[in-house]
Amino acid sequence: MKILQPGVLSLVQDLGRIGKHRIGLTVGGPMDPFAFRWANRLCHNQDNESVIEISIGGFSAEFTQKTQIAITGATVDVKLNGKPVSMWETLDVNAGDVLKLGFASQGCRLYLAVLGGFNVEAQFGSTATVVRENLGGLSGKALIKGDVLTLHNTDFKARVAMPEQHRPDYADPSPLRVVLGYQADSFSRLDKTRFFHGEYTVSERMDRMGYRLTGPECHSSVSSMLSEGISHGAIQVPPDGQPIVLLNDRQTIGGYPKLGSVMSIDTARLAQMTQGKKVYFTPVTVEEAHAINVLARRKEARIELVSL
Repeated sequence: MKILQPGVLSLVQDLGRIGKHRIGLTVGGPMDPFAFRWANRLCHNQDNESVIEISIGGFSAEFTQKTQIAITGATVDVKLNGKPVSMWETLDVNAGDVLKLGFASQGCRLYLAVLGGFNVEAQFGSTATVVRENLGGLSGKALIKGDVLTLHNTDFKARVAMPEQHRPDYADPSPLRVVLGYQADSFSRLDKTRFFHGEYTVSERMDRMGYRLTGPECHSSVSSMLSEGISHGAIQVPPDGQPIVLLNDRQTIGGYPKLGSVMSIDTARLAQMTQGKKVYFTPVTVEEAHAINVLARRKEARIELVSL
C-alpha cells in the first residue's frame, strides 16, 4: 500500500510497548483502543495486529494488491475510487484501488486495518510508533507521502459489519471518571470541589502525550517532589493550576502532583476530543472502577458482527 497523502498525522500502531517503563520507553499504542480492536476484528485479525492511526483525516493511499480493509473511529467521509463506502465494516479492495478519507466531523482518531495486518518489524516487542522516541512504525517516524507498507497475501474472507447501536458516540457529554490517587490529600476540599464541579475546555495543547485543559484552577500544597512513575490517565497539576491528563506517549516519570487518574475506558473518549470541547470529571472508587471495566468487557464480548 502506497501512501499518497498522510493527512495531519498517521502512525503505525499496535497495542503498545508494554512493560518497558523500566528502561525509559513509553507505551504508545492506540489512543482509542476500542476502535483499534474492532478495526482488526472486522478484518478477521488478532487484536494486536498493526494498523494505521490517522488523526483528524485527510489521508489517501493506493493499494498495489488485493486485500480487505476496515476503517473505524471518528466520523469521516470515506471514498474508494471516488465512490462513498461505509465505516465499521469489511471492505474489499483490489490492486490499483485508491482510498481517500475526508476530515473528521465527530471525533478525531481513525483506524485503518488490513487483512493480516501491516507487515512492520517490531522494536522492543512492538510496532507502535512513538515519534518522540524515534521508535516503531517505519523508521520511528510518522508516515509521509510515498511510504510503502507491505501487506500479507491472503484470500478474501467473509465481509462483516458492526451494528450501529454498538458504535461509539463521540459526542457523549458524560463526565470522565477519576480514581483519586494518594496525592489527592494534598489538594484542599475546595480545590477538589472546583475540579469535580467545574467545566474544563480542551486547549490547543493536546496531543498523544497528553491533553492540557483550561478551567477552574486547583492547587496542591506540595510545592516540590521527587519524580516518580506516571500511569496512563494521570491528572498532573502544574503550578498554574490547569490540569493535564497524560496519555499514551507520556513521559515515564514526572514531578508534578497528581490528583488521580482518569479511567482508561474514558481516556479513549478524551482522546477523540478536539480543541474547544468541554470536559467534566466525576470521582469513582477503585471498586466502582473495577466493576465498570468488568461490565464494559462483558458488553464488548457480547457484540455480534453482522454478515454482509
